[in-house]
Amino acid sequence: MADKLRVMITEEEIDKRVKEIADEINAEYGDQEVHLICVLRGGSFFMCELAKRITCPVTLDFIACSSYGNDTKSSGVVRIVKDLSDSIVDKNVIVIEDVVDTGRTLNYLLDMLWDRKPKTMKLCALLDKPSRRVVEVKTDYIGFTIPDEFVVGYGLDYAQRYRNLPYIAVIEPEAAK
Repeated sequence: MADKLRVMITEEEIDKRVKEIADEINAEYGDQEVHLICVLRGGSFFMCELAKRITCPVTLDFIACSSYGNDTKSSGVVRIVKDLSDSIVDKNVIVIEDVVDTGRTLNYLLDMLWDRKPKTMKLCALLDKPSRRVVEVKTDYIGFTIPDEFVVGYGLDYAQRYRNLPYIAVIEPEAAK
């Protein structure tokens, strides 16, 4: 038997909200350059779609950290798997994340990035699960606030599967039954 999926946020709803977030960024930064840092792998779909809609100059970089492995619950231990390729000194940085969950990973990551002396730094997340928050993290741009359910699609995965779904779905893994 396969995992059960239930659509939570449609492709059309995501597309509309990504455009709205890009409009907010465009209004805020005007013709200033923004440096988008994608938190891999989950943020990749979101960052690509967002970057296409930002009209100010954009540069991109990627960082990968992990606290989940192949489970549906965070281990609480943050590991940097891939660091940035470029300096962020004096740049207007926007960190692009798929989901703000407990806040532990992002708190660690943002503290580490602030030590690298960006001019400004904001956090943009496609999804926010405030009921799961253990560590407060200020999110400047939020796509959708969702309940505490494990979701996949649009870059988010379960054991590396389902990232390619063009929507966000709640998953009930077969193994959990």
